[in-house]
Amino acid sequence: MEYRELGQTNLKVSQITLGTMTWGEQNNEPEAHAQIDMALEYGVNLIDVAEMYPVPPRPETQGSTEQYLGSWLKKSGKRDQVMIATKATGPARKPHNPRHIRGGINNFDRKGLTEALNGSLERLQTDYVDLYQLHWPDRSVNCFGTLNYAHISDEDTVPIEETLTILADFIRAGKVRHIGVSNETPWGIAQFIRAAEKFDLPRIVTVQNPYSLLNRTFEIGHSEFSYREQIGLLAYSPLAFGVLSGKYLEGARPAGGRLSLFERFTRYTNPQVDRVAGDYIALAKKHAIDPAQMALAFVTSRGFVTSNIIGATTLPQLQSNLDSINLTLSDEILAEIEAIHTRQPNPAP
Repeated sequence: MEYRELGQTNLKVSQITLGTMTWGEQNNEPEAHAQIDMALEYGVNLIDVAEMYPVPPRPETQGSTEQYLGSWLKKSGKRDQVMIATKATGPARKPHNPRHIRGGINNFDRKGLTEALNGSLERLQTDYVDLYQLHWPDRSVNCFGTLNYAHISDEDTVPIEETLTILADFIRAGKVRHIGVSNETPWGIAQFIRAAEKFDLPRIVTVQNPYSLLNRTFEIGHSEFSYREQIGLLAYSPLAFGVLSGKYLEGARPAGGRLSLFERFTRYTNPQVDRVAGDYIALAKKHAIDPAQMALAFVTSRGFVTSNIIGATTLPQLQSNLDSINLTLSDEILAEIEAIHTRQPNPAP
């Protein structure tokens, strides 16, 4: 396992992060614990959870993911062997945003963030988190597959410098070590940097955004920040909800698959995705490599990626995904990936 610097900190995190958004919906507590044990055996030292998880978000299961990690921490006594990243739910501005968490207001003001962090710490059964992230911005932006940015000039939002001030207090109190953002835009990243410099506040160290062979939009406006400002990408959905494994080819809907179980995830179900995913899977098979491992190895190999967040519902899936660290893509394969990307870039933004 390779380890990479977490922003401008003295921490090093594994190139693979264990993702958890199925815990409490598709995975029960013993299965979650078994996934953690396997990930640690491979050298994974970062686990990413969220106040909102599991996904899809429901009142009946909200918080289960953090609870499962918390019970593992209590049982194992290995808090010092893992770094925990969690996320505060943002305001419910869009129809798909959950409205059952903390009353559905969820602005990044002092009341909202304090309730969110304390709730997470209680469920996690720990005194601190290593990375505290804002799950999505406290303003309307293009994220979760939304296109065509519509500006709302009079939108009521919490200023970024106010949010950073609150997060700084969490750090001073010892409840948070470092902070990051998620589903953030280039403009937003720039504003967080500017506010930190202007008001002598903590810098964000990561941005957790989608990145995969089917969605390389991060490269366009975000990646330069990763290189120049040491704000690394925590890449989520690197397999596009399993589409890049090949299990959904030609309209297949295998039992237990996320796209089989939940109709709400339309981001990865369009004709362009089906066609391009088929091209990537054919490329992997041409070179006798596992399609999912090829997709993961590509993401992990990017210089702006701090860690690649992988998830699975079974231990064999998880083991296969973890084994992607042993795959190095040849120049020939990378050139063929670029050719496919050029023909049809970003079919699932």
